[in-house]
Amino acid sequence: MLLRRFYEDGLAQASYLVGCQATGEALVVDPLRDVRPYLEELDAQGMTLRWVTETHIHADYLSGSRELARGTGAELLLSGEAPDDWRYGFVESDGARLLHDGEEITLGKVRLGVVHTPGHTPEHISFTVTDGAASDEPLGLLSGDFLFVGDVGRPDLLEKAAGIEGTMEAGARQLWASLQRLDRFPDWIQILPGHGAGSACGKALGAVPTSTLGYERLVGWAFQCADEEDFVARVLEDQPEPPSYFARMKRLNRDGPPLLGGDISRPSRLPAETWTPTATEDTKDGPVLVDLRDRDAYARAHLAGGLNLPAGDGFLEWAGWFLEPERSVRFLAPSQEVADEAARSLALIGLDRVEGWLPPEVLESASRVGATATLRRVAWDEAERLREEGAEAVDVRRGTEFREGHWAGARHIHLGHLPDRSQDLPSDQPVLVYCRSGARSAIAASLLERRGLEAVDVAGGILERTRRGLPLAEGP
Repeated sequence: MLLRRFYEDGLAQASYLVGCQATGEALVVDPLRDVRPYLEELDAQGMTLRWVTETHIHADYLSGSRELARGTGAELLLSGEAPDDWRYGFVESDGARLLHDGEEITLGKVRLGVVHTPGHTPEHISFTVTDGAASDEPLGLLSGDFLFVGDVGRPDLLEKAAGIEGTMEAGARQLWASLQRLDRFPDWIQILPGHGAGSACGKALGAVPTSTLGYERLVGWAFQCADEEDFVARVLEDQPEPPSYFARMKRLNRDGPPLLGGDISRPSRLPAETWTPTATEDTKDGPVLVDLRDRDAYARAHLAGGLNLPAGDGFLEWAGWFLEPERSVRFLAPSQEVADEAARSLALIGLDRVEGWLPPEVLESASRVGATATLRRVAWDEAERLREEGAEAVDVRRGTEFREGHWAGARHIHLGHLPDRSQDLPSDQPVLVYCRSGARSAIAASLLERRGLEAVDVAGGILERTRRGLPLAEGP
């Protein structure tokens, strides 16, 4: 048997290729929209893709199942366990076959067993994996968003992201029942989850890529709950704020993810004269200028009206919060490679309208016409002084972080909600923004600048405040 794990850091997402080396047949589970890695692996192994499947209707990325099946001629397999009000809408058009609890998919001597594991979503299925050449006992469980390392899939997204009321508690109870179904499996079963640390599909995901069922039974919080009521209360408590783009992903993945029909296009370098002051203003119909440089470079000089979303960790999450599929995007990027990776990342969540990228040299010509700006960044002692003079303090961290300790009197606005709440902030005084370490506050400052406010970034965030021994308040 061949088992390959593909991991996308920007989404903290894992997909899998399972194959029989004797027959050359393969199956892919939970593919991303960029299907090139799977095709390259199939070619390297000399295998033929027979089936493409997914564990559930995803919320955090645009599924590549249709893309991969259409491009290879593989059969598309989808969960047939969905209720009437939440089922796949492209089964007939794509000739998909529906899978039900207890069925098996056979690839030579490799078998995948379908296990209905609702809770995170009602249609969710997991797959047992058995290498028949070695044993009739399964060696692993492709658990999707049902069971993670150290956590379970959150059951509130169908209500919070898709807007289907009354499903949150019901999902939690389904999830508890799904966990009880694991009693029939031995401790040695490997848990091969669909996400790792950093995903918003759970609240306490571990950074270890795999686990075993026995270890999760020993240390996983969900297995330590006294009863169903205890589990329901704990699983619904303190879940992270779901990114706003989750609702769009849910709808598209249910109704039929749009097809790329080829490779993701590389953004072209735009000539310097492409930039004009009006092209960077925060208008409803113009392109959004996304500055991919790090926060220090952005603070030193940036185009007025630009949005700072540094390439790397966190880029995709915040792009999903703030960018809209109807508006085109231009990058300000340090290199073609950085622009390429950013365009690929946006395509994973269906943001395809990238016009091209501008190099940092454009700042020189822009500065001559007064169209550049700097970001004011202050230490905590200066922030305290500004606060005494009337400046507003805004904490842009998650709610759980804020309750654990914050600057006394600061207003809490989660970074993702800041665009909708910016009108509540003063326009005649500086707005001091801070987070844990300074990464999110820099993004927050650029958002507020785009709306004409005087934003000041408090350097180092709460970590620096703690290091200095400055007081923190707890609670709401």
